[in-house]
Amino acid sequence: MLDTIRYIYKDLVRAMDYLPYGLLIGIPLAVLGNLLFTGKKEKSGERSVNRVAVTCFCIYAAILLVITILSREDGVRKGMDLKLFSTWGINKRNNAFVIENILLFVPYGFLGSWAVKKLRGFWNCIFCGTVTSFGIESLQLITGRGFFQIDDILTNVLGSVIGFVFFLITFGIGRKIVKKRRNV
Repeated sequence: MLDTIRYIYKDLVRAMDYLPYGLLIGIPLAVLGNLLFTGKKEKSGERSVNRVAVTCFCIYAAILLVITILSREDGVRKGMDLKLFSTWGINKRNNAFVIENILLFVPYGFLGSWAVKKLRGFWNCIFCGTVTSFGIESLQLITGRGFFQIDDILTNVLGSVIGFVFFLITFGIGRKIVKKRRNV
């Protein structure tokens, strides 16, 4: 297990190299996202999206794009793996990849739910995580920048759900504290 953790750590440190590129793409994307989505108000008078959350989500989405597509060389990796659970247990390196795929989408579930109220449902989270992951896997297959793997989609969706649960815990507890203070 310690070797798997070392692989994960090394890969996370290596992924930090892509942070400037993600910011370079993400900041203009965040400005555009805020212009497009934060002007609308709901009937209650509240904004349907949060500017800080939209900014964070756009920057995260850009970093996700850089890590999963743009950082890889064209045509190097081709193929499909449609066998479920085929990557776990082969070796410690593959186990690290499985865990990294989960971790990669935890921010998706958290930030997506925070940024857009319509994404704050369990099934909406699963649907959006699946569509996004399927899109990434398809782009990897088309461009040859990665293997199309069913396991990746499954682990990405699991990461989205974990992020969604973190969102519920974070904002559920925060709302309870605010309500208690208002009632005192």
